[in-house]
Amino acid sequence: MSDKKSRGNVKKRHWACVVYPESAPQDWREILRQTGLQCAISPLHDADVRADESEKKAHWHVILCWTGPTTYSVACAVTERLNAPAPQALDSVKGYYRYLTHKDDPDKVQYDEADIELIGGFDIRDYVEMTRSEIFAIKEQIQAYIIERDIVEYATLLDMLRADGERDMLDVAYNNTVFCAAYLTSRRYIREKYMRDCGSAGGIIVDTETGEVTEAQT
Repeated sequence: MSDKKSRGNVKKRHWACVVYPESAPQDWREILRQTGLQCAISPLHDADVRADESEKKAHWHVILCWTGPTTYSVACAVTERLNAPAPQALDSVKGYYRYLTHKDDPDKVQYDEADIELIGGFDIRDYVEMTRSEIFAIKEQIQAYIIERDIVEYATLLDMLRADGERDMLDVAYNNTVFCAAYLTSRRYIREKYMRDCGSAGGIIVDTETGEVTEAQT
């Protein structure tokens, strides 16, 4: 079986290709947008060198994501429109995304992750599961967020995180309802107990609805 036929039997949701400035159509990004695919485009790799220290041609690495398993020929139909070499199937979107900037290759030129271009709503967080330490760190951020804004209701927390565009914290809050609700309930109980205690103290009146503290009239 030829290599081409062998690749033709492969079905993957995620593919990658290399695009060269010298051969790509001027509107190649627009071509990608028109496909409706989710795509990630690396910064221009214009400083890469080979093992013999000769310079490589400038190029972009591109991730192409379909909603379901897709054949090599379908992926080729896209890369051919970009005048790009044959695509390669990806087993790990996360790993290749890190390769867009050589993040795990310290001996290679490091490119800025902020220069990665995203098309079609691509979000690397859809392909990466947070580690326990990352979730713990974000829980600490949520706790600080709650304290800073004096939040006592779970609905308020979600609404404010969404309004502020805090997607990582919102994701953790969605998936850790028990943690968030228990912490907020405890904060609310402490506040209400303090208000009751203050309200029963001589000379002080606390409005349990607003929290306003006033001196009692004698």
